[in-house]
Amino acid sequence: MAGPRHPVSAHAVALVQMERLQTFAFSVRWSDNSDSSVRRSWDEFRQLQKILKKTFPVEAGLLRRSERVLPKLPDVPLLTRRGHTGRGLVRLQLLDTYVQALLAASEHVLRSSALNDFFAPSPLDLKPMLPPGSLVILPTPEEPLSQPASSLAIHNLEAQSMRCLQPFHTHDTRDRPFHTQAQEILDVLLRHPSGWWLVENKDQQTAWFPAPYLEEVAQGQGQESGLAFQGSGMSSSIA
Repeated sequence: MAGPRHPVSAHAVALVQMERLQTFAFSVRWSDNSDSSVRRSWDEFRQLQKILKKTFPVEAGLLRRSERVLPKLPDVPLLTRRGHTGRGLVRLQLLDTYVQALLAASEHVLRSSALNDFFAPSPLDLKPMLPPGSLVILPTPEEPLSQPASSLAIHNLEAQSMRCLQPFHTHDTRDRPFHTQAQEILDVLLRHPSGWWLVENKDQQTAWFPAPYLEEVAQGQGQESGLAFQGSGMSSSIA
């Protein structure tokens, strides 16, 4: 008989910012092949680290440093040149590395109730919409080594037409308001693995858009577009 499910992988998706509060969104794959999305604060990750060190003193290296398998959780200097949002994006990268190492630490840590409870979706995680005023900031997609570090170009990309399931408000890649209505047709230019896709509307505005809000329509004529965006993170707001 199979035991309780446990997380087998988790990846950082986005920084979610509402005023001064920051949470970090993760996509989690479970041992029963189900997926979930969770948002946790930096303090919640620090609390998890404390619980794991107390629960697993040997794996934490408290008895012998040579036996340490639990990863450390380094923080970002408070006075970072990129400000509050920049510090949050660096923390997102640190947390992604931390979680990868944590899930590879040992089998009994992986199956522990502390880890399962932490990654189990909370009632807030299960809500279909983020709180009003939330700003979703995605890390820039990984860039090919042949490209300059400052930008990523997309050329000769054939778009796929998809239908918006419900109204959504965000900002385009030039920070202009980007509003969609239910049943509006958008062209998908880039499918980012985070679940936020680059789309274009009839006014030729491009914006990062949540994939669950889109459904396929009959294949229309594709279009080619040469786009470039800066490598400093992508953002959209939930109005």
